[in-house]
Amino acid sequence: MTDSPTSDHATGHDAPLVVHIIGEFGIGGMENGIVNIINQTPPGRYRHAIVGLKSSVAMKERLTDPDVRVVALGKGLGKGFGIYTQVYRLLRQWKPAIVHTRNLPTIDMVVPAVLAGVRHRVHGEHGRDMVELAGGNRKYNLIRRAVSPLVQQYIAVSKDIAGWLHDVVGVPERKIRQIYNGVDIERFHPAAPSRAAIPDGPGADFAPEEAVVFGTVGRMATVKDQLSLARAFVQLVTNNPEARNKARLVMVGEGPLRSEARAVLADAHVSELAWLPGARADIPEHLRALDVFVLPSLNEGISNTILEAMATGLPVIATEVGGNPELLTPETGRLVPKADPSALARAMKDYLDSSALLRAHGAAGRRRAEDAFSLAVMTEQYLSVYDRLLGR
Repeated sequence: MTDSPTSDHATGHDAPLVVHIIGEFGIGGMENGIVNIINQTPPGRYRHAIVGLKSSVAMKERLTDPDVRVVALGKGLGKGFGIYTQVYRLLRQWKPAIVHTRNLPTIDMVVPAVLAGVRHRVHGEHGRDMVELAGGNRKYNLIRRAVSPLVQQYIAVSKDIAGWLHDVVGVPERKIRQIYNGVDIERFHPAAPSRAAIPDGPGADFAPEEAVVFGTVGRMATVKDQLSLARAFVQLVTNNPEARNKARLVMVGEGPLRSEARAVLADAHVSELAWLPGARADIPEHLRALDVFVLPSLNEGISNTILEAMATGLPVIATEVGGNPELLTPETGRLVPKADPSALARAMKDYLDSSALLRAHGAAGRRRAEDAFSLAVMTEQYLSVYDRLLGR
């Protein structure tokens, strides 16, 4: 923890340092976005370091620059005085030009940043979890308001979040910048000429050529509501007997809902039509093994998995929450109410019944990902925020 993140490379040793502070550098959309920004930053423009208050190793291997320092502070439950002291000491040693905190678990880290003499503080809001789906938690919003004067720039990943920051939290509009996530359209690309085989999956008999494979990717936690997808799949197969020969379900991810989803499928005697492999690293390959992507979340900021599915050429069924309506159009997928398995099942049946609709929406999604959500555009917008703060 005492090593400096300074690089001696001629291309960047004098570049300003940005320290990203997050709760935990694990597997998720926000963490993926940080990796993309760091990997896409032109050499010599900025240096980066990451501080995870808890752990910080799960996605470290995706960082392409070996000089990016990643530190885990090992914070337990709650926040004792010690975590503020640790952050303060790191920042005093590293002397970053900018500290960039993200989401509620780290917003109070702007306090040790100020005390450590960091002149420029940015805070990003990427979405809310089950503890405050609607963003109206009085205690949390009091914390946000208390530290707001210490934050010079807020970044919201969706218009929905930008509006909440202004209308509910009370952040002045002049301090809010809305920047959409980007997607790597080279890494996430359509399968060709047809759906790929599931990597290390249940075998070719699971999803024959005529099958329609519905799938989702993400941590299996309450806010992602994969149980609604499992129940929708049961309804699809139960109410349409012919669907048993054609519909398949893949749910990639680990978490407390995995065993519950398995139980829902087993109770309906459709376990053999579904595959739940747990967490996997080869997400692009798994997306190319799907025909339709489904995101049944109770809340979202801007979903990286929707963008990745669109880039892969998949039609998307998603709940009408958070930033999802900002990503999908009637030409690229279907929006359904949250926590409504019946509505989800009806949308799934549309694609089960029409391969032409499936192909058209998938192709339109790919075009939209290419035109509106490139990594280059996202990264330049983030770097322009840093540039403005530093007067560059």
